[in-house]
Amino acid sequence: MRVKAVISYDGSAFFGFQRQTSTKETVTSALEQALRSLKIDSEITGSGRTDRGVHASGQVIHFDLPPYWSDLERLRLNLNRKLQAIAIKHIAKVDDHFHARFSAKKRLYRYIFRTHPPTVFERNYISYYQPFDARVLQEALDCFIGEHDFRYFHKTGSDTHTTVRRIYRAKYREKNNCHFIYFEANGFLRSQVRMMIESAMACARGTMKISQLKEQLAGVKKYNHRLAPPEGLYLAKIFY
Repeated sequence: MRVKAVISYDGSAFFGFQRQTSTKETVTSALEQALRSLKIDSEITGSGRTDRGVHASGQVIHFDLPPYWSDLERLRLNLNRKLQAIAIKHIAKVDDHFHARFSAKKRLYRYIFRTHPPTVFERNYISYYQPFDARVLQEALDCFIGEHDFRYFHKTGSDTHTTVRRIYRAKYREKNNCHFIYFEANGFLRSQVRMMIESAMACARGTMKISQLKEQLAGVKKYNHRLAPPEGLYLAKIFY
């Protein structure tokens, strides 16, 4: 039986989502170890990878269960007892053809930052930027909306045959002394969200021009190579 699970995790506890040969401290390895402890020998597949230090409040995975595991609520509770820094929020049976990555239609990321240094209790979960122009930030974010070739907005190693992606929403808002950036798209390349945020913030802080951002987006010249700090980034929701 194939099941879909919605999970959240504290990315500061792991070296990223994807399984790695150099370390077992990844989200995937922790989940598969918990499954094996319950005699479930199944690999998990996620809707997408997240970098080291990046969190998730709505990551989706799928895996296959042996026939004797029919009580999914019991399975969820047992897994949560064994997991640290990961929580299984929901588990549901899905069609055998369901694929956490390839069946996804849209993905939503949320970025949280402040303009004063976070406290020691916040610094793994909220990023920091110096004061900026909110109007220019939204103008920069608007440049990303639509379909573009993001070959200058990702790190090498993306597992994909094309660098073209469609951004449906790129929005800034402020609430309770926190600043939020939202990106919703049909998919993202490796570290694409962090590079888009850093470029938009460079425009908002006056170290990069909107015209340069547009040139980079058009593939004319790459002006920004930096990534936004990872701790404020959350994979928030996957749409199917």
